[in-house]
Amino acid sequence: MASFNPKDISTGKLHSYLLSAVAPRPIAFASTMDAEGNPNLSPYSFFNVFSANPPILIFSPARRVRDNTIKHTLENVMATKEVVINVVNYDIVQQMSLSSTDYAKGVNEFDKSGLTMLESDLVKPFRVAESPVQFECKVNDIIHLGTEGGAGNLIICEVVKLHIADDVLDDEEVIVQEKLDLVARAGGSYYSRAKNSFFEIPKPLSTLGIGVDAMPGLVKNSMVLTGNDLGLLGNVEALPNQGEIEEFINTVSERYPNIKNKSHHEKHKIARNYLSYGDVDSAWKLLLS
Repeated sequence: MASFNPKDISTGKLHSYLLSAVAPRPIAFASTMDAEGNPNLSPYSFFNVFSANPPILIFSPARRVRDNTIKHTLENVMATKEVVINVVNYDIVQQMSLSSTDYAKGVNEFDKSGLTMLESDLVKPFRVAESPVQFECKVNDIIHLGTEGGAGNLIICEVVKLHIADDVLDDEEVIVQEKLDLVARAGGSYYSRAKNSFFEIPKPLSTLGIGVDAMPGLVKNSMVLTGNDLGLLGNVEALPNQGEIEEFINTVSERYPNIKNKSHHEKHKIARNYLSYGDVDSAWKLLLS
């Protein structure tokens, strides 16, 4: 058995071991607002529930290991003392992943991920309309665990109102876990689905994905593509150019005769098939043909 003293290995290596070994972890999809009223949305897997009376949730945005900077979420809760914690189910996992991209301060991750801002009742940050359970919270305390890269910051949140989608409740108003279909985080690029098993999502690009808001209207408003599909499509650095599109169409002409003249609905159905195999590049070329 390999044994390590945490002080003898790099913070990055230790971070990797901790996240791979302490898994799966629930995901706090945290919506905040800065002092100027700009919304922010970001997922955190250092998260859990710690009390029912009072109802307390705690999540921890760690200082970045690479440069010891802090996350916008932490800046915002320090300034406003409010947050909405949305749970993540399988239907929005790709969009959640896209929102974790390190966008510049002031960029609205709701727009980038294609998720819907829903006004809260008692706090200023927006809820994620697509999330099946949303917790409006006041921040009681913030405990800083260190000053170096990788140090956590415990945000102690008191739930002041919760919202649960009708379709995940039974007749006795009890949550049906299979209908909730939660997703949890593991190490590396791995996730787990509560009612199924492990699966993998490619990490967002180290460069910025274009986001759902930058997509052509016919794509982002598709009646065929799902939120997960849009999350995959939004995690590209740039769209293919016309020459790349024409080359792709010529390559698939035997399999899909006259593909350029097919309806948008037909193209989107075929693009979904490419996405099901993780072939985002081909899906984009088809959608833009």
